[in-house]
Amino acid sequence: MKDGFIKCAVASAHVKVADSLFNTQTILLLMRQAEQEQVRLLVLPELVTSAYTCADLFLQQTLQTGCLEAVAAIVEASKECELLLVFGSALVVEGNLYNCAVVVHKGSILGVVPKQHLPNYQEFYEKRWFCTPKDGNREITLLGQTTWFGTRLLFQNSEVPEFVMACEVCEDLWVPDSPGIGYALAGATVITNCSASDELVGKQEYRRSLVASQSAKLVCAYLYSDAGQGESSTDLVFTPHNLIYENGVQLGEQYGVTDALLITEIDVQKLALERIRMQTFKSDRSAYKAISFSWKVAACTLTRFIDKAPFVPSDETNRSERCEKILMLQALGLKQRLAHTQTKSVVVGLSGGLDSTLALLVCVRAFDMLGLSRSGIVAVTMPGFGTTKRTKGNAVQLAKALGVELRTISIAKAVAQHFKDIGHDPEVLDVTYENSQARERTQVLMDLANKLNALVVGTGDLSELALGWATYNGDHMSMYGVNASVPKTLVRHLVKHVAAQSDPALGKVLLDIVATPVSPELLPANSDGTIKQVTEDIVGPYELHDFFLYYAIRWGFSPAKVHRLAVLAFAGEYERSFILAWLKTFYRRFFSQQFKRSCLPDGPKIGSLALSPRGDWRMSSDAACTIWMQELEAL
Repeated sequence: MKDGFIKCAVASAHVKVADSLFNTQTILLLMRQAEQEQVRLLVLPELVTSAYTCADLFLQQTLQTGCLEAVAAIVEASKECELLLVFGSALVVEGNLYNCAVVVHKGSILGVVPKQHLPNYQEFYEKRWFCTPKDGNREITLLGQTTWFGTRLLFQNSEVPEFVMACEVCEDLWVPDSPGIGYALAGATVITNCSASDELVGKQEYRRSLVASQSAKLVCAYLYSDAGQGESSTDLVFTPHNLIYENGVQLGEQYGVTDALLITEIDVQKLALERIRMQTFKSDRSAYKAISFSWKVAACTLTRFIDKAPFVPSDETNRSERCEKILMLQALGLKQRLAHTQTKSVVVGLSGGLDSTLALLVCVRAFDMLGLSRSGIVAVTMPGFGTTKRTKGNAVQLAKALGVELRTISIAKAVAQHFKDIGHDPEVLDVTYENSQARERTQVLMDLANKLNALVVGTGDLSELALGWATYNGDHMSMYGVNASVPKTLVRHLVKHVAAQSDPALGKVLLDIVATPVSPELLPANSDGTIKQVTEDIVGPYELHDFFLYYAIRWGFSPAKVHRLAVLAFAGEYERSFILAWLKTFYRRFFSQQFKRSCLPDGPKIGSLALSPRGDWRMSSDAACTIWMQELEAL
């Protein structure tokens, strides 16, 4: 339950048609299994106490009584459980028979939610047996308990207030104006569905897309439990299909399995934070009844997948498609800027590193889209005090392979003169020593662009912007930043993607660039000519910082939660203390370097996160990180 994680499960119970005694034992067994697994929310199918396919037997008093006795047995068994149970049952309420979702916790019937949309077409005849409920809520007496019955019930946990649950029953999901819409707008972050969906060709895929869409549109967790083995095959076939989605992302799927729990953890804190960010969930609970219940607070061991590279698809096919899409979006952004300014030339500082390589590849694509000659792309390599033969050689080979103009302009003499002008000792390898080179390179690019009537295309990426790993008014500045919302972990894959599609000569140099350590090359090289200034030795591994960036900024998680997720994601790779140290660095740098992000050049947003002050991220440059650091110090 810590950090908003709730362990939940759905299952398809093995039933016998109209045998409420057998079905009760199946349900109790699943409840015991869920309790052993420390599940807090369990959802079972529609009409599970009787089976869905009882037909006219639903009108028999014996079966109605059997269903009520099944509910009584379940309520009694729940007394010693922490489990919040949602299951389907036919119930007679005030003289009418309803198809209901029953919500039970610790011996109490918290509420009964009748199915609102009764299908009465094709193979369905539910209006023959069940009553359509009136909209609204009312108190009823059931099994000697006073409880709530109605179509506008919410179930909220006292210990985790972000957990607000509502219930749909099968067809309620399939209609255009599903009850879930109102539930979500009233604050429900979790929607359960007790269902009995018969199986047809193509229905599995449609069911999956429906649940995914509903959870994404409503920014909720959606738990779908389907009827399984034992339903009548007189005219239909039932194949259990259980689903758990969170904001459009599948957390679990189970097909063709009966009497087995599909278990995962939903993150209701994440959902609540996303709704606050979106500003479109203006909660109005005036027409809804919120029913509170309490859970015993316990640690929740996470079993859900935590991707250590959240910006990079793990599946190779998806990754290739994503890379192609990103390259297209970057190129389209630059294409529009060139067309608008009627500019036929660009200037790119080409270091032989990853970021400048990606920027050059984007320029080539944009020029090809516009039908412009690649000779209008001027790549400038500007060797300085830390430039190595490897990076300079790769820059030369890359420009040649792409058919763009290459100019070499050494900055050594200009920077040396600048040191004299400002009275700096060149033997002192401090920030002045480094930034003077970065700013000299930017001046060269800007002035050359003026001379050629060109645009300077920026090379800095999203990860560098987050950490402030850029020289203010140096590599921080350009006339259009094509990499501005591309994180470093993704840059590497984008270059590899182009390498895989290229001829051998271009592919070889691109792969060597990918294998080169990330460095600004502002300090003298090692005696053997290799790179001395390795960025990740100074600011930390980019795979960690991109992970921190995604969860801390995209989702707004607390430092402790980000750390917890990182420890799980990088288990076996980094020690807990190592992760904590670099997380502190991330927060310290992110806050202190906001002034650089406050005046960023234009650049296209290509993913779910950007740091442009005109788009995703507005922050005071004077904001203090005190309370964030305090939380980390307490870990």
